[in-house]
Order: sequence, then C-alpha cells, then structure tokens
Amino acid sequence: MDIEQARIIEGLGVTSNFDVDRERDRRVRFLADYLRSSGAMSYVLGISGGVDSLTAGLLAQEAVQGLRADGYRAEFVAVRLPYGVQLDERDAQASLDAIRPDRVVRINIKPAADATMMEVKLGARDLMPTNTEDFHLGNIKARQRMIVQYAIAGAVGGLVIGTDHAAEALMGFFTKHGDGAADVVPLAGLNKRRVRALAALMGAPKYLVHKVPTADLETNAPLLPDEEAFGVTYEEIDDFLEGRPIADVSRERIFTIFRKSAHKRAPAVGPTL
Repeated sequence: MDIEQARIIEGLGVTSNFDVDRERDRRVRFLADYLRSSGAMSYVLGISGGVDSLTAGLLAQEAVQGLRADGYRAEFVAVRLPYGVQLDERDAQASLDAIRPDRVVRINIKPAADATMMEVKLGARDLMPTNTEDFHLGNIKARQRMIVQYAIAGAVGGLVIGTDHAAEALMGFFTKHGDGAADVVPLAGLNKRRVRALAALMGAPKYLVHKVPTADLETNAPLLPDEEAFGVTYEEIDDFLEGRPIADVSRERIFTIFRKSAHKRAPAVGPTL
C-alpha cells in the first residue's frame, strides 16, 4: 500500500479493525447523543430499498427508541420518495417493515422533478444536449428528494440523515447537494461490506443485505448497478479501503475517479487571504 492509498483510507475514516457489535453500539449512541445535544426532536431519512438507507434507518430507529426510554421525546420519520412508480418498490416496503419507523411519509417527486427539468430546457435549451438530459434529470431527482426531506425536517423539528459511506465517498458516487447533503452521516467510515455486516447484525432480510446496489437515477437505465458505472466492483473498492491487494487496473481506476471527484468531497471554496 503506497502513501496515497494510506492517506485516502485515513481521510475517509476507515479503520483497520472492525468490530460489528461495537460499531452498532457506537453509531446508535452517536445518533442519540447528537439529537439530544442539538435540541432537535426527530430524524428524517429517505428509504430507497437499498442496504444503505435500510442500515441507517435501523440505526436511527434504535437511537430514538433509546432516547424515548430515557425520557427524551424523539421520533424517526422514514420518507418514501419515488419518481412515479419505483421498480423495486417491494424492496423499499420490505425495508420499512424491517425498520418499523415511527412515521412513514410518501412523496412522489416526479411532478416537481419533471417541472424543473422542463423549465431548465425552456430557459437553457442550448446548454442541455439531448444525449445528457437523462443524466441531468437524475441529479434533479436526487436534489428534489433532499428538498423534500429538509421540508419535512423543518416541519417536525428534525435533522436529515444521509447515507454516505466510505465506498461511495471514495468513488464520488453521490449527487452534490442531493443525496450528498445531510445533517448527520451515521455510516461514515464504513465500506460496503461493513455496512452489510451492520444490516445483517440488526436483523435485515438477507436478500436486502446482499441486494445489487443501484442509485436508480437514470430513467433510460433503470436499476443500473453501481458497479457498471464504476468500472470496478464493490469487492475491489472494499479491499482497497482495507489496504488489501487488488488488480493494478482496478487500483488505477479507483485513483482516477477519486482524483476527479475531489470537488464533490470538498466544502465550497473561496479565495485565500
């Protein structure tokens, strides 16, 4: 492992040792302590049907239950945010069944996302090539989902949970100011296999734990696996983050994507003094 890889692993907070029981307790405690110290009363999280939101939801529900047992009024609001009809809706419902959130809200983002895309095309037609339209609409979907979550959080005195973790952060695989925006990120520092280990420990259905990950943002490529977009597998990404050897071509692919996506992990910048 060279210096650059070591710096990436350290920067993303991935530890060399992983105790799944300890991490469950630590992350539940973090969510409970942060909510109490902030003075907020709710956590809000969009549930997609994937293992990341499922795991974050399980942690959040356990945290608010612990707070209530300790006399602090708290609740977890799970939000379903389909774009019209979601092809893996069954998985999203199974996630909700596993989490058993205090409240479930369903908001169809399709009218708002489509209206935004239409206005962009009308006002900036020459800047929106037809062959990239579906990609840009996908980013609008992600940002619209976060708009809804913050609207709900504002109404219930809550904080928004994000599902970003080390594997996605490494690959810059999130929409800036979309799913990359949140108040708390309880999965930070975990690679994908460790997220799955947490989900399994907390009783998630096995088929959801090992479901093929997909952002499902592109209408013309529904349920496109993340790994097809990456050009590497999660197994290789996870091994990279644990300092294990992987094929040179995959290693260089990861380095290339990490460098190109640096702006997505950085805060907004201004001129230096």
